Amino acid sequence: MEKYISLKDLEEAALAILPKNARDYYKSGATDEYTLAENRRAFQRLRICPKCLVGLTSCNLSTTILGEKVSMPLGISPTAMQRMAHPEGETANARAAQANGVIYTLSTIATSSIEEVAKAAPNAIKWFQLYIYNDREVTRTLLTRAEKAGFKAIALTVDTPLFGLRRADIRNKFTLPKHLKLANFDGQLATKINSTEDSSGLSNVDNLLDKSLTWNEIKWLKSITKLPIVAKGILRSDDAVRAIEAGCDGILVSNHGARQLDGVPSTIEVLPEIVEAVKNYNVEVYLDGGVTTGTDIYKALALGAKMVFVGRPAIWGLAVGGEAGVDRMLNILRQELQNTVQIAGTPTIADITKDMVRHESTYSRL
Repeated sequence: MEKYISLKDLEEAALAILPKNARDYYKSGATDEYTLAENRRAFQRLRICPKCLVGLTSCNLSTTILGEKVSMPLGISPTAMQRMAHPEGETANARAAQANGVIYTLSTIATSSIEEVAKAAPNAIKWFQLYIYNDREVTRTLLTRAEKAGFKAIALTVDTPLFGLRRADIRNKFTLPKHLKLANFDGQLATKINSTEDSSGLSNVDNLLDKSLTWNEIKWLKSITKLPIVAKGILRSDDAVRAIEAGCDGILVSNHGARQLDGVPSTIEVLPEIVEAVKNYNVEVYLDGGVTTGTDIYKALALGAKMVFVGRPAIWGLAVGGEAGVDRMLNILRQELQNTVQIAGTPTIADITKDMVRHESTYSRL
């Protein structure tokens, strides 16, 4: 694994070995993929402003997220159907997160069940990504199983009344390989969901999503679980406030990996206004989307994110080497972040303040 020294190395290696069906599913975004590219480009328009001669004596990346101590402010986002990338799929990913002391988020649309992941990584800090379905009993059952299995929080996806248009999947007539299944569903529902006669591979799940949802549904969720709820998919400051006032305990600024609606802003662009909007509330704000280097993580922390999540990079590591590949991915980002905080003169996470980053336009006016 040591030959991979950047996430770009892992991505290129993964794309070279993944079957086309899976490769295109993992890497594609919605329609023209403008936002997919913007998620990365927006980070490049930010400049780190390092401090010199600060008397650096130590470096500490650890922090606390929803009361749980993590080794660094980096977690793994929920990504679907990971056994397409590696036979051990989500279980290998969770074990790597456990070994590195970071949060792992399991997708509802996983090819390993809640219970399998809990057994594989019993000591990992695990979150469960949840949709609210037309059949509330399906939602309740998934939530109860996650709570029973020791998951620590719910990442409630709020940006998906239906799945976005992903042209690569339409062209490929994407379906889940026949030897795999969506492992969190059972009984008649599993038969319905796991059928592969549709052109997208996800339309059966799509039809189960409740398009009529409002923020009032958060009250119902709060009535059936004691787990903290993080609203995942927020891009507007007023939605962030609505989520908190409805009872959410955290905000995950996310555009679903640019897979939902093309033309929306990159997540790092909207992060500052969302952080400002919720500054008087006792909530944590996180970010995912476009993060590929330790300097990206640093920039997001400087602009107010408490933690940053990565999705596709974990898939690339998984495809290349299973648990060892994800471990390598996490260690690359750890080393890059550690290098950044020291050279920037901010040896602890608390030292990374807003003045450490400026937009490139600041300098273009000079």
